[in-house]
Amino acid sequence: MASLNVYSVLVVLFLTCEAIMATKENDQIIKENNCETKMGLPCVLEAFTSIFETGSISNKCCSELVVLGKVCHSALVKRTLENPLFKDLSPATIIAKSIQTWNNCLAFIDSPSPSA
Repeated sequence: MASLNVYSVLVVLFLTCEAIMATKENDQIIKENNCETKMGLPCVLEAFTSIFETGSISNKCCSELVVLGKVCHSALVKRTLENPLFKDLSPATIIAKSIQTWNNCLAFIDSPSPSA
């Protein structure tokens, strides 16, 4: 239960914090595209966990991620990496996991539905 609270705090930070060192470019992209309002909190948590921790993202949340769009997805990941709370993470690893999550979700969305 405590780990859920930690993840909840991280998700809130992921969505709402204006990191002190955030670039204006990422903030501008996020603001102009309303990126912080396009995904539900449960799917934000799944996406965050799959990128910044070890976890997977459901098909439902993949759909929400693709609707969010690659521009928003990338800007949110980059802004999160700029937050001092995540200074010990490897940016290259996180970006690679972000791209992998995006590509996996895109492949799921693009794959034909099985016939009944």
